[in-house]
Amino acid sequence: MDLILWRHAEAHDAEAGQDDMQRALTARGEKHATRMAVWLDRQLPEGVRVFSSPAVRAEQTVRALGRRYKVRDALSPGASVDDLLEAAGWPHAKYPVVLVGHQPSLGAVASRLLQMGDTPCPVRKGSVWWLRSRQRDGIDQTVIMSVTVADRL
Repeated sequence: MDLILWRHAEAHDAEAGQDDMQRALTARGEKHATRMAVWLDRQLPEGVRVFSSPAVRAEQTVRALGRRYKVRDALSPGASVDDLLEAAGWPHAKYPVVLVGHQPSLGAVASRLLQMGDTPCPVRKGSVWWLRSRQRDGIDQTVIMSVTVADRL
């Protein structure tokens, strides 16, 4: 199974009294989301399922892809690793999955799957981590297929 972790692009800081879920992308964030979406659209395999956090900044990021997506509360800020993996159906889903979400949750997923310990990997805003599950000699493994950042595209 392919699991594509896409952290939302750069968003405005919360203003006094503003709900964190309502934070929107900056102009730079919109540009990066579009760049990454163009790259992803060329790379994504058939049958991919796309899920997004309900946060405005995550939905703005995923909308740049121009594909159908579903909002999942399990991808909200502060979600646990188990929440994200369950939403993705990891590692047994019969289709590739894109999760658009937040730090530190996405970094914690990467750390667990790559057996890097309990500290979340730093995942840059707007970046994509493409992971694949496989079995080698009877052992489950996670392979890094790609780590891509928008400002390098």
